[in-house]
Amino acid sequence: MKLVTFRVNGDNRLGIKIDRGIIDVNTAASLLPDMNRVPLDIHAAIETGQSGVQELERLKRAVGENKEVQAQSIVPEDEISYAPCVTHPSKIICVGLNYRRHAEETNAAIPEYPILFNKFNNTLAAHGEDIPLPSVSSEVDYEAELVIVIGKEAKYVAQADALDYVYGYCNVNDLSARDLQMRTPQWLLGKSCDKFSPLGPYLVTADEVGDPNSLDIRCIVNGETKQSSNTSDMIFHCDEIVSYISQHMTLLPGDIILTGTPEGVVLGLPKEDRVYLKPGDTVTIEIEKLGSLTNQMVSE
Repeated sequence: MKLVTFRVNGDNRLGIKIDRGIIDVNTAASLLPDMNRVPLDIHAAIETGQSGVQELERLKRAVGENKEVQAQSIVPEDEISYAPCVTHPSKIICVGLNYRRHAEETNAAIPEYPILFNKFNNTLAAHGEDIPLPSVSSEVDYEAELVIVIGKEAKYVAQADALDYVYGYCNVNDLSARDLQMRTPQWLLGKSCDKFSPLGPYLVTADEVGDPNSLDIRCIVNGETKQSSNTSDMIFHCDEIVSYISQHMTLLPGDIILTGTPEGVVLGLPKEDRVYLKPGDTVTIEIEKLGSLTNQMVSE
């Protein structure tokens, strides 16, 4: 199932993507009988897990059988205003240097353990939202990444069981101001500028994605493919990442984990060939089964 969060009059609504558009879950639930157990926002959907998915599937079927409800609750997708597909994670955890060929292109040693850092909720942005390039940086880079969305509280989880704790997956552009990132040994400053984690457009449930380490992943800048790889090139696969993090901190429903970027970033080029993002550039992140996330860069 592909879930969407979109804005109506400043409020976030939960949607289900179907061929005809987006089902407004809130509106459909209000028009159909016996829908009082349907989750009405993305975090309620995540927290209710499989039972919530079943309720949303039940609502989807009921909408499909009722032309009146269809007319009132299905919105054309090109008319919605997206919100980040996960709106308020309690943790945003990132894995650095997690693709073998990316580590090689930046002349970095292959890490022995996952390199973890964090971002904050100020970095969240939506599909279609303009991203301000900070005035304090001249070296903002793109990074196509797969996001793991945690579905159940996880602590000391075995690697063999780790994917059972995943609700779903989505796209992110882990934007990075390289001049700020490399100013000190800590990367946080260059990673945490406002709107540096556009997320979406969809949160796709784990059952629909299948193996998260066999997905094609691309970044396209102004129509030109800059990154093209597969999540199989991860050094630490998704199950290992979830298990590893859970040994050190409790993961909660709605937490998101950015799993690293493949080769092809600006930083991986020779210095004389590096052209960083500038106002007017359009960046699209595409991951197999997860749709396309597009944002335009603008002056701050």
